[in-house]
Amino acid sequence: MNDIDPALDLRARRTDPIHEELAEIERTWLSPPGFFGWFTHVNHTSIGLRFLVTSFAFFLIAGLLGLAMRLQLVTPLNDFLGPETYNQVMTVHGTAMMFLFAIPAVEGVAIYFVPLMIGARDLAFPRLSAFGYYIYLIGGTVFFASLFVGMAPAAGWFNYVPLSGPEYAEGRGVDIWVTMITFIEVSALTAAVELIVSIFKLRAPGMSLNRMPIFVWAALVMAFMIMFAMPSVIVASAMLTMDRLVDTQFFNPDLGGSPLLWQHLFWFFGHPEVYIILVPALGIVTTIVVTFTQRSVFGYTALVLAIVGVGMVSFGLWVHHMYATGLPLLGRSFFQAASSMIAIASGVQIYCWIATMWGARIRFDTPMLFVLGFFAIFVTGGLTGVMVASVPFDRQVHDTYFVVAHFHYVLVGGAVFPLLAGLYYWFPKVTGRMLHERLGKWSCGIAFVGFNLTFFPMHQLGLEGMPRRIYTYLPGLGWDFLNQLATVGAFVLAAGFALTFWNVFRSLRAGDAAPANPWHAPTLEWATTSPPLNCNFAEQIVVRSDQPIWDWERTGRRAVVGGMRIDRRETIVTTLLDARPQSVQILPTPTPWPFYSAVVLSVCFFGLIFSPWFYVAGIFGAFATFVFWFLPRRRSEVI
Repeated sequence: MNDIDPALDLRARRTDPIHEELAEIERTWLSPPGFFGWFTHVNHTSIGLRFLVTSFAFFLIAGLLGLAMRLQLVTPLNDFLGPETYNQVMTVHGTAMMFLFAIPAVEGVAIYFVPLMIGARDLAFPRLSAFGYYIYLIGGTVFFASLFVGMAPAAGWFNYVPLSGPEYAEGRGVDIWVTMITFIEVSALTAAVELIVSIFKLRAPGMSLNRMPIFVWAALVMAFMIMFAMPSVIVASAMLTMDRLVDTQFFNPDLGGSPLLWQHLFWFFGHPEVYIILVPALGIVTTIVVTFTQRSVFGYTALVLAIVGVGMVSFGLWVHHMYATGLPLLGRSFFQAASSMIAIASGVQIYCWIATMWGARIRFDTPMLFVLGFFAIFVTGGLTGVMVASVPFDRQVHDTYFVVAHFHYVLVGGAVFPLLAGLYYWFPKVTGRMLHERLGKWSCGIAFVGFNLTFFPMHQLGLEGMPRRIYTYLPGLGWDFLNQLATVGAFVLAAGFALTFWNVFRSLRAGDAAPANPWHAPTLEWATTSPPLNCNFAEQIVVRSDQPIWDWERTGRRAVVGGMRIDRRETIVTTLLDARPQSVQILPTPTPWPFYSAVVLSVCFFGLIFSPWFYVAGIFGAFATFVFWFLPRRRSEVI
């Protein structure tokens, strides 16, 4: 290991003939250009960015469907959308927001930034992450296409049986839904495997577990939650598929099945899913609070334990959604206690953030403003969460718009606002350009007002008895004004988000060039160029504190690892606890075979809806693509 000047400009070195080694390593890590080259990329920055762009594109479509729903409910007996169309739009909107936007978006952030934050050159299995993206892209595209060809599901994003069974849901809509769900879960599992192995084994030398950034801890907990939660909904969707296609009776009570089995399997995944989305968002919030207060986070250990606690307790809450199903009272009391207890772990994090900000000279730029908006919205959603955790109260507001309001306060406040904060915070790192600050502040303010104008009235609508999942209502019930207010708020909220999208497009073309570390952040992603080098880091860095950049500024020096080969893709493998150098991993080169595998498997599973022969042919085709995927082309290449 040797010391280098921390102020060294790596971008300048890239073109300096004295540093030809850097140019050579950049060529080694370069992704092939062109249209066909796009299908061969495996670098985590390319795949993470694709997840983010695709998820926000799906978010835009799902948001437009949400506006259509609000237009339908703006007046009683409206005929803007018919009942069947409304059910399809509601199902696609909810499914897309949960499965196609929220989870892939936080996965995309983790895939892009975790290797940079831990000082690695890539994820542990780059081709696997590429495969996961293609599965996600194909599944999401087919799902949205089903809406436009009249084959969309109409049983709700939760797809309760028997409503989604063969007796009540004719056509192919539910079959497409369960297949898409399976695809999304497989994609999520590939990301989880990538993140767990990379965080445990590819951290920079010296980055022991107690020196990891909070966001990396959050990504790790999210990955473990995915590993334990996703198999449940995969099993449920497989059972429903067999009920519909091969006449099994898993959910038919007349032949020994149980409709409640679907709810147990679905919500065993469904409630942890909320925290799968929330936990990485909390990591983003901590990262931004530390940077914009220029302080070490208060209670690092407490924050980590709180994140781990949220992940563990979230698996004991699934009956929280089933209080009205006639389960034993004693059993419901245990889940009521667990549902209330999880608020403690969330409260610990909020108090740590408040303590970090207390007395600090906070920099109120756009990322911090979105974080402050998150505080207000998420705390409100948390309070109503404690309310619906109570069995007697929940039985009163169950299936009313009160639950819709609570749900959106937790998920939009707990996920979308932190994601937008992260967008403004990391946009300079990804693109090398700054987003327009004034547009960002206007976007934050308008979105905050629009959100509360949309969803806060729904609490009152629920208390007044308005059921959710209805496409219209009778006049004279007193719901007209609040629905009109919510509809106006929805368009205000959309305008706020539209400002951010416009800001992104504008800044990509004409944004100001970003400084090397515009926010004076302490974490490792800011130790390389913006955008990052193909190899992330020219030299792999040695970490001696939990705030390496601030540590280098205090000492004036930093250490790196020498002796890495430049003619192949290498990254350092370290020990689990103390991150001591252990070995070197040789990473695979770009290849199109993950794309081919994803296409063949897509034909296999979506074709199964129409004929079992697609499945037979697809399995053999997938096996062939996997053989070529794992077949090394050079003796030095390790897959």
